[in-house]
Amino acid sequence: MTYLDFLKKSKLLKFQEPSTGIIGVIFLSCCLIFFFLMLDCRILNGLRGQFQLSSKLNHSSVVAKKLGFLEVGDGACDLYVGNWVWDETYPLYRSQDCLFLDTGFRCTENGRPDDFYTKWRWQPKDCDLPRFDAKDLLEKLRGQRVAFVGDSIGRNQWESLLCMLSSAIPDKTSIYEVNGNPITKHMGSLAFFFQDYNCTIEYYRVPFLVVQGRAPKSAPKNVKMTLRLDQIDWSSAKWRDADLLVINTGHWWNYEKTIRGGCYFQEGGDIKLEMSVPTALRRSIRTLSNWITREVNFSRTHVIFRGYAPVHFRGGNWKSGGGCHTETIPDIGEEPEPSERHLQYRAVVEGLAKHIENGNIDFLNVTGMTSRRKDAHSSMYYLNPKTGKPPIHRQDCSHWCLPGVPDIWNELLYAVVTKRWISEGRP
Repeated sequence: MTYLDFLKKSKLLKFQEPSTGIIGVIFLSCCLIFFFLMLDCRILNGLRGQFQLSSKLNHSSVVAKKLGFLEVGDGACDLYVGNWVWDETYPLYRSQDCLFLDTGFRCTENGRPDDFYTKWRWQPKDCDLPRFDAKDLLEKLRGQRVAFVGDSIGRNQWESLLCMLSSAIPDKTSIYEVNGNPITKHMGSLAFFFQDYNCTIEYYRVPFLVVQGRAPKSAPKNVKMTLRLDQIDWSSAKWRDADLLVINTGHWWNYEKTIRGGCYFQEGGDIKLEMSVPTALRRSIRTLSNWITREVNFSRTHVIFRGYAPVHFRGGNWKSGGGCHTETIPDIGEEPEPSERHLQYRAVVEGLAKHIENGNIDFLNVTGMTSRRKDAHSSMYYLNPKTGKPPIHRQDCSHWCLPGVPDIWNELLYAVVTKRWISEGRP
C-alpha cells in the first residue's frame, strides 16, 4: 500500500470531497489577509501624507527669515496674505488652565479627540508676525479699557484674549468680573478687571450694531420687531470712549435672524417691508460710519473692525443638519475663497472705506484666512460630557474651539496695536 492510499483510506486526505469547514477556514483566511493588506495601505498612505507635510514644513524652516511686521514700512507687508503653518509651540494656553471660557468653546474638555486644530499659526507671505507677548500687551493697556462690541463671534474673540492675557498673571484671583457676573451664558455686557494693570477687557452683545426694538403700534401684525437702521445701539454710550474699541458684525445679518422671525427694517418712522437684508446691512454700516465720525475721539480711541469669519456647514445649515465634525486639517496650500463673495465683507469694506483709507480704523481682514479653517469649529463638542452628547444634526460650525483660530485674530490685533504705538512714538 502506497503512502497516498493510506491517507485516502484513513480519511486524512480527500481530494474529491473537501469539507465545508476547510472551505470556510480558507475563505476566512483570505478575508483576513485582504483586510490587513487594505489596512497597511491606509497606514502607509497616512504616513506618506505626514511625511509630505513634514517635508514641506522642514523646507519652509530653511527659507531665509523674513523681516518682522514691526520692522517693515507701511504697506510693505499685507498681514492677511499668507498660509497656515504647523507649529509645535502652539497653542499659547490650554483651555483647562483658563477660567474665562464658556463651556461651548472648550472642545478638548468636551471630548474632541484630536488637538490638531490648536497647532496652526498664521504666516504672512512677506513678513513675520511678532510673537504674542501677553505682558507687553498688558503694559500697553495699563490703566485703559478694551471693549469688544458685536455678536457671539466677537465674544469668541474676547474670551480668547482673556485667556491669552491671563496666562501672564500668576494670581488668577486678581482678575474678576466687575459686577460679579459668571461668564457662562451671560447675555448682556461683561467686564473683566485685571487688577495688577488697572485695565478692563469688556464685551457688549450688540449683534446688529444698530437698535433692535419693538415694532411701532401701527406696524402690520407680521412685524414683531424692527432694526432701526439709522440709530446705533443705545449701549454705545458705554463703549464709545474705550481706549481700544474692537467691533464686528455679520452673523445675524441673514433672512433667518431677521425677516423670517418677524424682524423688519425701519428708518425714521417708516418700516421698510420690501427692504432686503443686504441693503439693510449696508445702511447699518453707513450709520456706524457716521457715528464714528461724530462720536469717536480718535486721539483717545483706537478703533479696529474685525472682518467677517465664514461658517463651514456642509450638507445643510445650522437648522437643517449641516456639519463639520469630520474636518481635522485646514485647507493649506490652497488659494482662499475670495472674500468679496461674502456680503458681510463687502458691506464693511465699502461702508467704512473712508475711515480705513485715512487710518481712523484698522481693518482686521480675517475673512480669507479664516475661510480655510473648516477644521476648527466647535462642531459636536460644545456641550459638557456630563450634559450629554449633542445630536449629529445639531452642530456648531460658526463658533470656534479655544484655543484656536480667534487666538490668531488676537495675534493680528497685537501686531496692529503695537505698530500703532511705534508710529505714534510711544514706548
